[in-house]
Amino acid sequence: MKKTFVISCIALFMGVGYAFTGSNMPDQPLTQSYLDSIRALYTRPVSEWPRPNVDDSIHYEELAALPPSPFAADSSLAAKVELGKLLFFDPRLSGSNQISCATCHEPELGWTNGRTTGIGHDHSLGERNVPSLFNVWQYKSFFWDGRVKSLEQQVLAPLSNDIEMHELPGALGEELARISEYKNRFRQVFGGNMIELEQIAEALATYEKTITSRKTNFDAFMTGKHNAMNDQQVFGMHIFRTKARCMNCHNGPFFTDNGFHNIGLTYYQRKYEDMGLYNITHRKEDVGRFRTPSLRDVGLTRPWMHNGLFDNLEGVVNLYNAGGARTKRKESQLNDPLFPETSAILVPLHLTTQERDAVVAFLGAISGGTSYRVPRPELPK
Repeated sequence: MKKTFVISCIALFMGVGYAFTGSNMPDQPLTQSYLDSIRALYTRPVSEWPRPNVDDSIHYEELAALPPSPFAADSSLAAKVELGKLLFFDPRLSGSNQISCATCHEPELGWTNGRTTGIGHDHSLGERNVPSLFNVWQYKSFFWDGRVKSLEQQVLAPLSNDIEMHELPGALGEELARISEYKNRFRQVFGGNMIELEQIAEALATYEKTITSRKTNFDAFMTGKHNAMNDQQVFGMHIFRTKARCMNCHNGPFFTDNGFHNIGLTYYQRKYEDMGLYNITHRKEDVGRFRTPSLRDVGLTRPWMHNGLFDNLEGVVNLYNAGGARTKRKESQLNDPLFPETSAILVPLHLTTQERDAVVAFLGAISGGTSYRVPRPELPK
């Protein structure tokens, strides 16, 4: 029995070391004893988990169960939330009276639209993928380039955008005030007889802040139900935290650092070129940087990336396994100060097929198993 215990400890140590360092050691066979040893690590308190493989410069937060939205739990906001929900699903907020917020943020499609980019006024195509609204209350900035810092600012942008909702924001309050139910609801929530644009934004933002992910198998695992994740998912969580280096950017309960990174998808001087955060700051170091999305419910929000060009998670994992996309400079670009530089955080990972599959399986464990159905409210006449 003592000999068996020693062998198990050695196997556990080697398995963790291999997954942590990302070395080119021969593939570890995923025997049941090996998977059991990994599971044993993660049934211990989080403080005793293996340290994640993150760069020294990275401030990370450990993975954790999903916290509730403070807005969804606040009963004093109920009337404002209900008003915001009506506005969210009402196409009369658009110039054509045919496009609502839910046109691009469809609950059954993970609060996005399931397309490469948004589609708006006169079927115009947007330039970027539609971000999901899951847990949007926790973000520090909004849009892929972080151009605004509050959700109240964000909700106003699509209203006046010619490609999106094509509305005249200055006239929207008067239009809604002509609908008696809206006039009464705004008076009850905000007071006064005028409907102000800022009130519309506040009501919409308050409703969106109540949109949260459902508890997942990962959350159940984190609360002590250790059979909620299967062996492949637990192994995938281990690889996610260690060899795959995912926690450099995707950490904490929402699996995001709320930061900006260049993963090599700028498409500089080519079709799909997008300079990201640079378009806002005009700083060289921000070329090609985009906001880190939350991985909560990532399995429900395809396609992925700021340009929506990735339609399967295996492809996303393969991109990171390669160390991100790295375009070589052409001769004409040798002295180009704006040539995008892929983040140094990304390095080749040498993940095995089993490890890549396990990471994808773990992403499934942090995603709700079914689509979300939100009954459409009866809109004011």
